Amino acid sequence: MRTALILAMPLLLTTALHSHASQSAAGPPAPMAADANPAFTVATVKPSDPRNTNWSLGTRGTHFFTSNTNVDDLISFAYGIHAKQVVGGPAWFSTDKYDVEGVPDTEGKPNRQQLTSMVQGLLADRFKLVVHRDKKELAVYALTVGKNGPRLTKSTAAPEGPSGYGFGPLGTMTVKSMTIAAFAGAMQRTVLDKPLVDQTGLVDKYDFILKWTPDDSQFSQIRGTGISVPTGAGDPNAPPGLYTAIQEQLGLKLEPVRALTDVLVVDHAEKPSAN
Repeated sequence: MRTALILAMPLLLTTALHSHASQSAAGPPAPMAADANPAFTVATVKPSDPRNTNWSLGTRGTHFFTSNTNVDDLISFAYGIHAKQVVGGPAWFSTDKYDVEGVPDTEGKPNRQQLTSMVQGLLADRFKLVVHRDKKELAVYALTVGKNGPRLTKSTAAPEGPSGYGFGPLGTMTVKSMTIAAFAGAMQRTVLDKPLVDQTGLVDKYDFILKWTPDDSQFSQIRGTGISVPTGAGDPNAPPGLYTAIQEQLGLKLEPVRALTDVLVVDHAEKPSAN
């Protein structure tokens, strides 16, 4: 069976890269009202089928969906943090896999803030998750501007238009109309083994394609799902590693440091009851 990886933020680029049958011929739904405070009127959480090796997290139309995601994945998405910034969670946060679908109680396609707020509500309702924020010194990556300045193309898309990212083969990341802060968030959720702190000071939205050869520390949360992670072995034309690719292709610098970082402390959690 061919495996797939579907990712995006807020998952609009995924819709463009992967055609979903649920998308109507009339085109994507209109945005949800910016002042709306939606919740999931219907939400299903069920254990993933172990025979299904696809990993996905995204939206179809106005619906939120995931496949083979663990609680660390859901928290990382809902709170914009790396799994290593989740402190005190039980072991099953990283081992138990769930398929999730949520239907908003408000018309229109939610923006990222509305979507993450709904997922936070789902975690509180179905997983009885109670958390508080704190700070802790952690090993992180810092993203800064390289000595010769950024090599980035500002997006010409409308500010309210689609933004997001997607992967073809892993190690080829297409970014559309995203800030570097949003790109850093995507990298730490899907690629890196540690949190990523954006220290570039760049505020514009950009379009770019980043190509690199992953090492063994990257995409750790989806290794073992059947998705192929290229190694570049034996290929003289393989792209460089991530550190070099970010510097050469984006004009940015990625380096490991220790820094005082936001963490999310788990006070209480329960496995979800049957739907």
